[in-house]
Amino acid sequence: MNDPQRSSALPADIQRAVELLRAGELVAFPTETVYGLGADARNPEAVAKIFAAKGRPADHPLIVHIGEIAHLEHWARDIPEVARVLAKAFWPGPLTLILKRQPDVPDAVTGGQDSVGLRMPNHPVALELLRAFADATGGAGNGLAAPSANRFGRISPTTAQHVRDDLGAAVSLILDGGPCTVGIESTIVDLTGPRTVILRPGMLSPFDIGRLLGRMPEMADNPLAPRTTPRASGSLEAHYAPRTPLQIMPNDSLPIVLRDALVRREHVAVLATFPAPFDHPLISWQVAPADPAGFARELYANLRKLDSLGCAHMFIEKPVGQPWQAIADRLKRAAAGSGGEKTSPQDHP
Repeated sequence: MNDPQRSSALPADIQRAVELLRAGELVAFPTETVYGLGADARNPEAVAKIFAAKGRPADHPLIVHIGEIAHLEHWARDIPEVARVLAKAFWPGPLTLILKRQPDVPDAVTGGQDSVGLRMPNHPVALELLRAFADATGGAGNGLAAPSANRFGRISPTTAQHVRDDLGAAVSLILDGGPCTVGIESTIVDLTGPRTVILRPGMLSPFDIGRLLGRMPEMADNPLAPRTTPRASGSLEAHYAPRTPLQIMPNDSLPIVLRDALVRREHVAVLATFPAPFDHPLISWQVAPADPAGFARELYANLRKLDSLGCAHMFIEKPVGQPWQAIADRLKRAAAGSGGEKTSPQDHP
């Protein structure tokens, strides 16, 4: 288990955040994956504010963030040994466990399901907040419900400024912990049945989990199919989406689509791991890190940057291979949801 020490950063802000959360308000905070929009998970009225601020459908489950592995017992029942093994190895870290819920877990958090998603984030500010909140509210049974701190379906935030841009006054306080170090959402593993099933891929890979367990986890073929597994955050076909229409292209096809766009005199944006083959004022080209970890860390910031340009189209180099699985998942969903209301660079939210 990689447990960072308690953070001494922002002590006054941590105290203020705890006070606001106890009062039923929303606080955005950093994790290693993306910034979360936190509310007291035991307070249905506070949780309802998350859905209102994000514009999120009320039947979508939230992930409960906790500050200690020992807090699992207060949220989940019939916890299988594999859950304890995974938590001990990978918490704090980018792993969410779906477990059978305790009866007193509010329906507002679970979307009415008999399961609950739990995670212990690997960020010193998040851990300090979670532990301070549990201490202040009288026990280990308290945690924070926290989806990504952005408008529902749009690009996730990996800096405090992204949260301000998206949600503004809807959040009572934003704890600034710097840019997120992982950059895409956690791996979600369903442990409510006899199988170990990955519902959402993340930078914690199936091979990481398989090496630990001695067997490979299964991948959910379709989390939206008739319910043999719980609904999970981030499993909609369209998600993480820019307003600019987005296409994923093999790298050898990029020069062709660019020339076609120039013939139409269209301003286009490109995200690729290699430099532009030619320069043109109508092409905005962003070079991304060529390794999966670096690409993921900068992905949402790069998408936001390119989306702010008001281009006619956005093209992204197609990722290939298992190490890129989680990134390919996010890009596929981003492309499916892209092309919503258009904004100019000046009025882009």
